[in-house]
Amino acid sequence: MRERRGLTRRALLRGSLAAGGAAAAVRLLPGRAGRQPDPTGGPGVPLRPAGAAARLTPAAFPEWARHARIADATFDDDADPARDMRPVIDALKKQNVSVIEVDTILSNWLTDAEFTQHLGKIHSFSELAHTAGMRVVMYYPSLELISVGGEKGPSFYKTAEGASWVQRDLSGQPNVFYGSLVVWVDPGDESCWLSPNSPWRDYYLGRVKKIAATGVDAIWPDVPIYFDGALSWCDTSSWATAAFTGDTGLPMPVKPDFKDPVFRRYVDWRHHNLNQWQLDIAAAGRSANPDLVTFVETVTMDYDYATTIGLDGALLRTAESASHVWEVDILGNYDGMRHATADDWICLISMYKYARAASGTKPAWAFSYGWKADDASLVLAEVLAAGCNPYEVKTPFKSDSADLPTRTRVYGFAAAHRERLFDAERGAEVGLYHSSASRDFTAPRDGSGMYVNTKPPAGVEEWWSENYAEESCLNHPWLGEFRGTVKALVRAQIPFDTVPSPGLTAADLARYRVLLLPYLQAVSDAEAAVLREYVTGGGTLVVTGPAPTSLTEYGTARTEYALADVLGFGAADPQPETREHAVGAGACHYVKDLAGLRYLGKTDQATADRLLGPVRAAAPPAVGLTGDPRIHLELSRLGDETLVQLVNFTCFGDTPAAFKTRPATCTVRLTVPAGRRVTAVTVSSPDGPSPDARPVSWQVTGDAVTAEVTVAQYALLAFTTAAVTG
Repeated sequence: MRERRGLTRRALLRGSLAAGGAAAAVRLLPGRAGRQPDPTGGPGVPLRPAGAAARLTPAAFPEWARHARIADATFDDDADPARDMRPVIDALKKQNVSVIEVDTILSNWLTDAEFTQHLGKIHSFSELAHTAGMRVVMYYPSLELISVGGEKGPSFYKTAEGASWVQRDLSGQPNVFYGSLVVWVDPGDESCWLSPNSPWRDYYLGRVKKIAATGVDAIWPDVPIYFDGALSWCDTSSWATAAFTGDTGLPMPVKPDFKDPVFRRYVDWRHHNLNQWQLDIAAAGRSANPDLVTFVETVTMDYDYATTIGLDGALLRTAESASHVWEVDILGNYDGMRHATADDWICLISMYKYARAASGTKPAWAFSYGWKADDASLVLAEVLAAGCNPYEVKTPFKSDSADLPTRTRVYGFAAAHRERLFDAERGAEVGLYHSSASRDFTAPRDGSGMYVNTKPPAGVEEWWSENYAEESCLNHPWLGEFRGTVKALVRAQIPFDTVPSPGLTAADLARYRVLLLPYLQAVSDAEAAVLREYVTGGGTLVVTGPAPTSLTEYGTARTEYALADVLGFGAADPQPETREHAVGAGACHYVKDLAGLRYLGKTDQATADRLLGPVRAAAPPAVGLTGDPRIHLELSRLGDETLVQLVNFTCFGDTPAAFKTRPATCTVRLTVPAGRRVTAVTVSSPDGPSPDARPVSWQVTGDAVTAEVTVAQYALLAFTTAAVTG
């Protein structure tokens, strides 16, 4: 399919959340082996044997994947390699593309004979691309199957397998719909969503192995989700029910109710079930081709949509040979980010930084949607600043570029500076904790919270929220607190990294002097132990929100806060408005108010300072900027170079306005480490005709070096230092 395969219209995809408090505890044993307690006090039931699911053998991602610049291509079944395929490959190479995502007919219901015949075309294309020095990743939806003409004609769902393997909602309805509901399913076609626990698993994995043997370099599984465009809270098919009960010892819930501990366990289980499905896909591909890597197209970012469709991308963070293509969505299908507010751009920054963090040490590929050349290049700038590999496309589809000269220019810049952009070590000493459990169970709300502004600007159609106010992250307390903290850090130009909660270890926190924990309510005992060790060892915690750490990772109320000793007060104590508590060699700063949410709704410096005071005291930034606070700053290091990336969002305000690039001049200040001196400062940018770095004058004052630079949309400053001798 040439259409965009991601999920663009969030109003079509809203799940209904039955918000409520916590009920009786449901304690779950780690792992899949042993017996699981029944919440009613019964003996429990056996779980699936440990090791029954596929596991990946550790392997490093190859350099081509780490430096990837991606674009889409396709071909028809009658395509001739010389006549049809080679010209496409040659054109993409001239655009400085290094990796070709091939999207053909694999979205469709194909017979074994049709599938086998198509493998030959895939092989031919891969050989031509490799001859041209390029890599090929094959797109293959993992849980959606489209039957062309299936509304009135034959379709997969109408077969015995389709009717059995389909996802079903809590009332038992099949997750099947026909065209026009979403942009990628044509009128008259059928979209059938399959259960990963059904025999579809072996059917799909068998075909993945055959694709892997064609010579492609990677597999691109799409939409490993419980799609909720037509129905909510899938999957309760017989296959999923057996797996859920086998894993947890619990019956399948009958309605969405966050007061029900069994339903909350179901919410959590769906994340892990889909994560295992992704691991199984990657393992299947590597069983046929040990060099194959997997990039899963992932539409859920830092916001609340992951709760309703079950895909928590951060769970894949530590898995080798499997990473993500993050579909970072934009405001308007046919307008891009052209009418964004300044806070909408904060949301986009937050999403890309989450994408980079949730991919761990692996490459993070990311969609870069644009509508025209200028907004497309600004989104690309943020992709690069976040450390993600760009996949530049024109919204709402992915077969076209928003502007080929822009793609060529920015991809050429990314190729020229690939080590600086993709190999440098992040320089932040501040971490911002993203709690998956708190996202799921702290005050659940209808809507996704993807952006701030839900009202479509005049003349703009297909806006992300369809004008539903509940979609705004301002109406999502946990997410609004998280995004507001992002805003406070960005506008203060304090470098920071997002720190995802799944699989948290002490090593994940070792580089940070400060860790912010916005509205942290739901935590596991293991998480709490890591956080306690961090602060005891000398770290600084900044915790916000009422009833901190009062819930388990399944949203169940605790009798005592998990971090009561760290906070300096417990569940039975009056909650202070603020508190600073020494813990070992470190300290915990607590703010009861949702200061981040308040700052997101109203840019008030006093509110931001409540969050940032402890940050500045414990981790004074090594880099600073004098200029407009809407210039986004990122810090990294590569060898003797300290790298500062600047993205200019100064033309955006509190209300949408026509898009306009407005160059901004600023002064960057770098504190030089003791025993080092600056020997050169250069600036480079994709905004001009050449990606080459040019020298910049600098001044030394004490231990600081300052350099002035004018930023159109993006600039990369490199401070080169050497050891002081003599």
